[in-house]
Amino acid sequence: MATEGNWDRRSVLRAAAVMAGAAAATPLMGEAQAGTGGDADALFKAGKFEQAGRAYEEILRNDPKNVHAASRRGYVALLSNKFADAEKYLGTAVALAPGDQGNNRLLADCYNRQGKLSVAAPHWRAAGLETDAKWYEAVRGEPYQISGDIARLPWQQMDPIPQVEASVNGGRPRRFSFYTRVGPLSLSGKVAAEAGLQAVTKQQYEFEGRTMWFYYGYLESFRLGGVELRNLPVHWSDEEPGPDSEGGIFGTSIFQHFLTTIDYAGRSLILRRRTPEAARQVRAAAHRAGAEPLPLWLVREHLVFSRGSFAGSGPRVVGLNIGGTGSNVAGMSLAVAEDLRIRVDHDRPEESSAGGRAVVVHPCYPKEVRLGNATATGAYSVANERNLHDGHGFDVLGNIAHSFYKPYHVTLDFDGMQLYVTRGAAG
Repeated sequence: MATEGNWDRRSVLRAAAVMAGAAAATPLMGEAQAGTGGDADALFKAGKFEQAGRAYEEILRNDPKNVHAASRRGYVALLSNKFADAEKYLGTAVALAPGDQGNNRLLADCYNRQGKLSVAAPHWRAAGLETDAKWYEAVRGEPYQISGDIARLPWQQMDPIPQVEASVNGGRPRRFSFYTRVGPLSLSGKVAAEAGLQAVTKQQYEFEGRTMWFYYGYLESFRLGGVELRNLPVHWSDEEPGPDSEGGIFGTSIFQHFLTTIDYAGRSLILRRRTPEAARQVRAAAHRAGAEPLPLWLVREHLVFSRGSFAGSGPRVVGLNIGGTGSNVAGMSLAVAEDLRIRVDHDRPEESSAGGRAVVVHPCYPKEVRLGNATATGAYSVANERNLHDGHGFDVLGNIAHSFYKPYHVTLDFDGMQLYVTRGAAG
């Protein structure tokens, strides 16, 4: 089963639970951001990002050296992939407070998303993430080079986790899982060895009570049906996956290089080259089907968010856990469930894990979970004893998970930063 940040231990390779390593260990917001921005901070915390951005700009007009306002204004831009603004304001924040790890991490993320990995490397190092710095500064040439215009990959299975076939360095097709809470491609140790991969750096982790080594390098070729990615960062461990996920797992770090449709109803993964015409066709099809465009926000290179509601909460920021595992349609904290008067079965706790840490969840049954025009009514969800979305700087209602999407197809547009959830299979 899957909870708010959760995945099945075996099916998602255990190793991928660390989400590309040490990045998870550093707070998103830096120490130099301890100042307050009054109304601007309140708007940001409430997920009203555009209004917050304008409020931070007003602060900066009166106080150009306000590190907190510059950082938050840059973060607002980064959430929506507005890279010029993100570089401008985050660059200002780093120049004013060079030792601030949180701001350096945000700026490194900004460069990474644009494929400027060697430019990002010094900022990963300044953020205290030496492994990431060594990994990304070792890149030679353009990362994530794409050949081919479209891939339509039939799912090999939907449950317990969706899987497709892909090949590594021209090898035989293998089953790979996918999940939007996963960053760079994670390979099994066996596949990495067969592909002849060499680690440029490595790091040791404590995960679920065990000591594990993770290795980081670059892959020449990753083919997904009709498209091929070349020169992409990968990591692997000695931990072997279960038989269903023999190859590994990938996620948003690959999805964001395409116009990605995760077609639950049609049991396929569709990856289109990002072009204005492809985006126009997706928008037109969504409009004909009555699917409204929803905002898409990206945090920490791979975590995707939009706006949805639980039990009449009204529109709030929600995490999108697409792929992954679990029979629940949503996850939330017990505090959210109690605040919204959602029925929680406290007598039937369930033990699970999230990010390598044990969690206890309780079944709950919101009257409605909504994402745009897509809904689930009275469906099984879970409530966690702790909030698994701390550290982003803004409030998150909860997450919308694997089983919610089964009647729909979901398209992620990382150029327009919009999301479409449409009933039925994709055309």
